[in-house]
Amino acid sequence: MSSDKKKIIIAIDGYSSTGKSTMARHLAKAIGYRYIDSGAMYRAVTLWAMRHGMIGSDGTVDVDSLSASLPDIKIDFEVQPDGTQTTMLNGENVEADIRTLEVSSHVSPVAAIPAVRHALTDMQRSMGEKKGIVMDGRDIGTTVFPHAEMKVFCDASAEKRAQRRLLELSAKGEKVSYKEVLENVRSRDYLDEHREESPLRCAADAVRLDNSDMTIDRQNEFLLDLYKKIIADADS
Repeated sequence: MSSDKKKIIIAIDGYSSTGKSTMARHLAKAIGYRYIDSGAMYRAVTLWAMRHGMIGSDGTVDVDSLSASLPDIKIDFEVQPDGTQTTMLNGENVEADIRTLEVSSHVSPVAAIPAVRHALTDMQRSMGEKKGIVMDGRDIGTTVFPHAEMKVFCDASAEKRAQRRLLELSAKGEKVSYKEVLENVRSRDYLDEHREESPLRCAADAVRLDNSDMTIDRQNEFLLDLYKKIIADADS
């Protein structure tokens, strides 16, 4: 559906568990763009840090060691035969490993480290050099691609997001309680909003989307309609 005549960058930001990745992935497929899950990149770095003993039992991150090891961390995405996309960490498929609650509980402190953000921002910008991408995350429309032609900021109540996250984790066999997930959601919100480096905020020119009570089909329709309007306006 995408036209070679006009390709744009689409930035979808917002809070955790608002379904950003699902809707961004669906939109990318519908318009023939490449999908980039920036959150998965931060999760991959977090997994690396956990595997290499850089996160203490109290959650403290060894910032110096992790920063020094960043050149050794290679992150990419591969599309599988069934059409799903997996996160690759130094050639290893870590898609399942990075989606655990344990990784979720450590990702915000790791993502707040300036050296980590700078390294991943550089990777993300290189992925968008030719445009024709849909990227979701926390600071795509504010820091990574401030001039993205289409920006959306997703929100939903913490309770609704915790319910969604609990269903997702339960489907993967993780035994966690709603209380644990809700606490994790609220903790991540606070850390994401208050970090010094690229805090989570809605870009001034972003379209806000509260999907607390929206169906997935309605979300997808909303994004596709917005994309079509932006492309039509650009071509007129």
